[in-house]
Amino acid sequence: MSDKTMSAEEAVGRLESGMTLGIGGWGSRRKPMALVRALLRSRITDLTVVSCGGPDVGLLAAAGRVRRLVTPFVTLDSIPLEPHYRAARQRAEFELTEIDEAMFMWGLHAAANRLPFLPVRAGLGSDVMRVNPALRTVTSPYADTRTGVREEFVAMPALRLDAALVHMNRADRLGNGQYLGPDPYFDDLFCEAADAAYVSCERLVETAALTADAAPQTLLLKRSYVTGVVEAPGGAHFTSCAPDHGRDEAFQRLYAGTPYAEFAERFLSGGEQDYQRAVRAWRKEGTT
Repeated sequence: MSDKTMSAEEAVGRLESGMTLGIGGWGSRRKPMALVRALLRSRITDLTVVSCGGPDVGLLAAAGRVRRLVTPFVTLDSIPLEPHYRAARQRAEFELTEIDEAMFMWGLHAAANRLPFLPVRAGLGSDVMRVNPALRTVTSPYADTRTGVREEFVAMPALRLDAALVHMNRADRLGNGQYLGPDPYFDDLFCEAADAAYVSCERLVETAALTADAAPQTLLLKRSYVTGVVEAPGGAHFTSCAPDHGRDEAFQRLYAGTPYAEFAERFLSGGEQDYQRAVRAWRKEGTT
């Protein structure tokens, strides 16, 4: 066991252009935004991004860092379609592999278990198969004991990741990660499907404190699957990280309605502390 704590810059410094990068969270909920902002400050590009997309995808796509996106959706939740993603997609700036949510989950499961694929019913009879002509089907080697039929399934390929970025409510220095909200958002699967996983957290705590006031079932991430831990209070902003904080709806509206270049100049031109200061200054402007 070892201390896995590092800065966001150190975590991003271990990534490379051309990687397949999984980003946890769901839409505009518990996204590892501090790590995404650090990634935007780097020169890393040509990424294949695997994500239940939100502003992570919007920012990376607008910045021209995405070569291919694998996703079931890209949304800001209260704003149905992520506008910066939509604009980049309409300009055909990256390849898109759009699949069903269940297919996405089973692709991560396959990768986590080091399997080449897993069979899934989702996608059959839908346009998912038409727009993804590389997908194949498999026939069960076992007949149904009641009907005698050997069922056909989609053979969902493994979504194997070079690296994953996720955000937790709490973590310890060893890499155990805890979520305290209502939904795990596949974050454990992202880490298990990746060769390296970097976890940001709202608060770094001692190991014993993880279960002092919460059930053991909240320990979503096992240290054996985590490469690095970054303490980043507010690191999910402007997405939610329940119960620590909700989504910053006012700031999200600002983000959605501002051209990327203007947003980046104002909020992304410096480090994480600069971002937090810029957000506080924006809030102050809104109250005067």
